[in-house]
Order: sequence, then C-alpha cells, then structure tokens
Amino acid sequence: MDTTAVALIVTVLVVQFASIGMQFSRSERRVARLEHKLDQIMAHLGLQDDDPRLQQVHELARTGRQIEAIKVYREATGAGLKEAKDAVDRMVA
Repeated sequence: MDTTAVALIVTVLVVQFASIGMQFSRSERRVARLEHKLDQIMAHLGLQDDDPRLQQVHELARTGRQIEAIKVYREATGAGLKEAKDAVDRMVA
C-alpha cells in the first residue's frame, strides 16, 4: 500500500473513534441528568436509597472526609468523579 492510502485509512479510523467517543460522552451526560432528576424526585418524596454504603458516604461527608466519601459513592453507584463530587457536595450543604 502506498502512504496516501495508509494516511487515508488512519484518518478515517481517527474520525470514527472520535465520533464514538462523542456519542459515549453525550450518553454519559444524559444518564447523569436523569440520575440527578431521579435524586431530586426521591428527595421530594422523602425516599432514600437503601444501600448501606450510601449511609457510609453521608457519615464520611458529614465528618469532613469528602475524598473518602466520593470514593465510596463512586464504588456504590458507578458514578463518574464529577457526579460523585457533586453528590457529596450536596450532602455537605
């Protein structure tokens, strides 16, 4: 193969991977918004998640151990770093 064909193939692959990455990013943002809305609905209704690790997150956040709280929150929920930090910040506020 000549270098032009290889360059064209590499360019196409890079564009495809970038497109897939953008789609995942959009999906993650949509899921985060939906989870946030669900959290608001649950708070409005006075409902709490029964996962005992979330109680541990509340205790850690209340005692000023936010980094540990964020780590446990991420393990319990599978949330990303920013989402977990925002959730712990809401608990502290």
